[in-house]
Amino acid sequence: MKDLKNILYRVSIESVIGNTDRLIVALQYDSRIVGQDDVFVAIKGSAFDGHEFISKAIEQGVSVVVCENLPVKLIKGITYVVVGNTSKSLAIMASNYYESPSKNLKLVGITGTNGKTTIATLLYELFKNAGYKVGLISTVKIMVDTKEYPTTHTTPDSLVINRYLNQMSFEGVEFCFMEVSSHGIHQFRTEGLNFAGGIFTNLSHDHLDYHETFSKYRDVKKSFFDQLPSTAFALVNGDDKNGSVMLQNSKAKHYTYALKSYADFRVQILENQFRGLLLKVNDNEVWVKLIGDFNAYNLTAIYGAAELLGLKSEETLRLMSALDNVNGRFEYFISDTNITTIVDYAHTPDALKNVLETINSIRTKNETLITVVGCGGDRDKSKRPKMAHIASALSTKVIFTSDNPRSENPDQIISEMEVGVESQNFKKTMSITDRKQAIKTACQLASPNDIILVAGKGHETYQDVAGVKSEFNDSVITQEFLIQLNK
Repeated sequence: MKDLKNILYRVSIESVIGNTDRLIVALQYDSRIVGQDDVFVAIKGSAFDGHEFISKAIEQGVSVVVCENLPVKLIKGITYVVVGNTSKSLAIMASNYYESPSKNLKLVGITGTNGKTTIATLLYELFKNAGYKVGLISTVKIMVDTKEYPTTHTTPDSLVINRYLNQMSFEGVEFCFMEVSSHGIHQFRTEGLNFAGGIFTNLSHDHLDYHETFSKYRDVKKSFFDQLPSTAFALVNGDDKNGSVMLQNSKAKHYTYALKSYADFRVQILENQFRGLLLKVNDNEVWVKLIGDFNAYNLTAIYGAAELLGLKSEETLRLMSALDNVNGRFEYFISDTNITTIVDYAHTPDALKNVLETINSIRTKNETLITVVGCGGDRDKSKRPKMAHIASALSTKVIFTSDNPRSENPDQIISEMEVGVESQNFKKTMSITDRKQAIKTACQLASPNDIILVAGKGHETYQDVAGVKSEFNDSVITQEFLIQLNK
């Protein structure tokens, strides 16, 4: 059991009703799982307000309630702690509950629109291959050294983060690489964590359904760097105009990486092929298995972060040359009939453009490039015509299909995409709502030496239609169709 006063350390408290001199069992924000002598933190979410479930939590045995607004009826014997923001308070309390585990390892946060998963995952792999015990908190999975755990959010809630950081600390993990999403920052999930460094990848059109404007989206990302301590490093993409914005007001030590401009860590692409890149990083040449300009940026960020964390450049370059593509990030395979298929998580206009431009920079133009792409439902609608415009302009043929339509009508989503197709590109496109059928059609249309890009879902192993998640893996489905057609 934990002392409540210690749990409330550094929490901005407005008022307290009841006794704080008591022991508590656990922190919870879900009234369905609270137990005897727990603390219930009433979080105001987008769908539910935890304040509505305070009485239920008390019935189930909680002894302490942390809230922004006191309930009308106060129960004798219950301690009520009123705070200005329960989400922020929960994060600080979670860190206190687990005795500030982020201070026991070097935690590096990666934020930006694209590249977070690749950089975090490859830094995990690089440091693991260097002989360290390493942690990873990402969109795809959570790793505590070699133990893997599933995840449902890019940045988990603060209780989950601190629980796994505590486990990492207990098991002797020295470094942890963590994706930091704009949602996670805005909802204070990373509040109270001690970061050794932060990496900024880039900023482009995404999540405006949540943040409303690009400037608000940018400023949320910036707030992460504003909160870094002077002992940390801030490593930003110098070729992105928002990189310098991230460094404004940041007390951390400033560093840049770039492909097109002067930077602390600079890369040149000497060769770009489907089997990899030959890079010159700070005057050192290295051959890597990853492909495209966007991965050149990712690898330079990795190189810079590794050096700032104490690895020698020669060792970093050697370890970089052994890194493989991250699952669902420009993941490619070649069929027996020499059809190249690429599966990528590209679900923003900028990411899709990067992938298609990379493919076009490598291919001979004698092949057909067939793109299968959709847009997610219940998300930013303004990017739908932009995605279709880019796909139709940079591909030979395009099949518009469902991504994760969620609660929206998939046909309506596709119609909103089609608006972005310019008249000269209409003949390139077709629409097939069923994603599996769309992928099958792309495989049937492809001839030897052609290229198929299946974009949008990447590593995901499900499809969300009308709130029901069904098994669906772009990579597996595409390979199965190509094998069938080859028989």
